[in-house]
Amino acid sequence: MRNKLILSLLCAAVLTGCGEYNKVLKSSDTNYKYEYAKKAFEERKYVQAATLLEDVVKVLKGTDKAEESLYLLGLSHYENKDYASASTYFQTYYTHYPKGKYTELARFYAGYGYYLDSPEPQLDQTDTYKAIDELQRFLDYFPNSDKKSIAQSAIFELQDKLVQKEIDNAQLYYNLGNYLGNNYESAVIVATNALKNYPYTKHKEQLQMIVLKSKFQQAYQSVIEKKADRYREVIDEYYSFINDYPESKYRSEADNIFKIANNYLNK
Repeated sequence: MRNKLILSLLCAAVLTGCGEYNKVLKSSDTNYKYEYAKKAFEERKYVQAATLLEDVVKVLKGTDKAEESLYLLGLSHYENKDYASASTYFQTYYTHYPKGKYTELARFYAGYGYYLDSPEPQLDQTDTYKAIDELQRFLDYFPNSDKKSIAQSAIFELQDKLVQKEIDNAQLYYNLGNYLGNNYESAVIVATNALKNYPYTKHKEQLQMIVLKSKFQQAYQSVIEKKADRYREVIDEYYSFINDYPESKYRSEADNIFKIANNYLNK
């Protein structure tokens, strides 16, 4: 009996809350809507808050509540995990209020929202590039922010995701070999560009190994006139690799490549 009473009271409270929200939603009183939206946000009812704020933001433009309402709208979408909408509103906020009360946070969340929306490496990386750009600009504007380390870590993670996509592309070219053209050369180009663009990546060793293996295959499968020069390039690449990674997990494979190249040049 007691449990039924509690359940009935809870249901009544929910229905009352829903009824009140619907009443506010239909109201033409902007201030009433805005205050209820703030209350909903504090109660973590982010969908309600965002819905009401969408209605009042344009009306409040030019008033003393305009700045806060726009920031709160972005934050409501962010907390509701609608990061695309959140980033858009945060960007609108810092564009309209470059020295506003919430500009530092708006710039951070604009970038971090894109970071949270960044997909797996094999998918389109538009949001990854947007996240890096926004977070880097956040660091440029607020180099001493208490969110600096979070932004930096996110940037490194995002860059490594882009590198992984390049590794996947380079490996695909390597696996294709000479199918419909010299794909080994394409593998070298992709991996080399990734090394230039992301010199501090944790995947540097793997990229350098792809370059070494690809150059070796080019030499091994070359016409006789080009073999010697290409094997010399392989040996140069080998020494560069073992100098950087003397204890590499690829060392045995690299040593075998060197042995074949060296034997050819010294026969």
